[in-house]
Amino acid sequence: MTDIKGKNDLGIIALESIAQIGDRVNRVLSEWRGGGDYLIPVSCPRFGSGEGKGVIEESVRDKDIYIMVDVCNNSLTYKMDGAPNRMSPDDHYQDLKRIIAACNGAAGRITVIMPFLYEGRQHRKTQRESLDCAVMLRELEQMGVHSVITFDAHDARMQNVLPLKGIENVSPALQFTQALLAEYEDMRIDGEHLMFIAPDEGATERVVFLASLFGVNIGMFYKRRDYTRIVDGMNPIIAHDFCGGSVKGKDCIVIDDMISSGGSIIDVAKKLKEMGAGRVFVFSTFGLFTKGFEKIDCAYKEGLFDRIFTTDLVYQKPELLEKDWYFSVGMSRYIAALIDTLSRGDSIKELTKPAGRIKEELGRYKKV
Repeated sequence: MTDIKGKNDLGIIALESIAQIGDRVNRVLSEWRGGGDYLIPVSCPRFGSGEGKGVIEESVRDKDIYIMVDVCNNSLTYKMDGAPNRMSPDDHYQDLKRIIAACNGAAGRITVIMPFLYEGRQHRKTQRESLDCAVMLRELEQMGVHSVITFDAHDARMQNVLPLKGIENVSPALQFTQALLAEYEDMRIDGEHLMFIAPDEGATERVVFLASLFGVNIGMFYKRRDYTRIVDGMNPIIAHDFCGGSVKGKDCIVIDDMISSGGSIIDVAKKLKEMGAGRVFVFSTFGLFTKGFEKIDCAYKEGLFDRIFTTDLVYQKPELLEKDWYFSVGMSRYIAALIDTLSRGDSIKELTKPAGRIKEELGRYKKV
């Protein structure tokens, strides 16, 4: 086994946007490694004009550096011209680049842990438009970043942008499985009682992965869009058409990478209930809830779904954590495991696609 890097060889930089998870990851690594503090303090102060800079308060020379950032954290502000300005994904990405630049090329290796891939939804061109995610990845490569770790990228083909660099696309499927089986002890895991559902064609790969491990069938909704007009940058959805077998009486698990406004998830849940589905659960890696909770609260009261599971990889509004229909899936230990494994020089294949661990969890559940 490769020796564990010492306290002076490993450094974690958690930007303010992800400071809480950074603290938890640091505590876990300290526990696993017999002590030590791996967090390197940094700051990104602003001038009155809104301009900023990145400051690293300890040496990073020759260290294996892991920089963590949550580009979706819209709870943070900075002063510009005397008035508060909420931080956007662009602001968080700019701060990330400032911290990378402040390393001055002295770090031994830099890995960026960006759970929600910046501009990952702008992943392909359909007309004369920018391809922001690809530009971001190329910029990080040019700045000397060795690899990028992200979770459940909207389109995994973004890995093709950097064929000579590492982009690790990590699935939280194990943590969702553990959370579901711990919360619901009456799940019947067979094709007669359980079905996985893709809310659109883009989610099919995620659904097939878990359904194959559970040994059950899948269904898929096709988003019928109005391509004659654009609303908020997208062609509006007209209807969700279902493809698949009967869902009558079955528990249905809807899997997607993100919940933005929540409109699509509500529509899918309503369709499933109209077709006679039993309980409806939602697994979504990122819960953004950009239009608040009123519609989702109403859908829950109407019995359209039973529980929504999302990870804590992006900022969670305090109000969200109080909802009866919500379950927060913690990912700090998993991030710590990724860092610990990489710093040893070992493969993280089993962590990025944890098929073996999921089978073990299902085996234990069925025996109980």
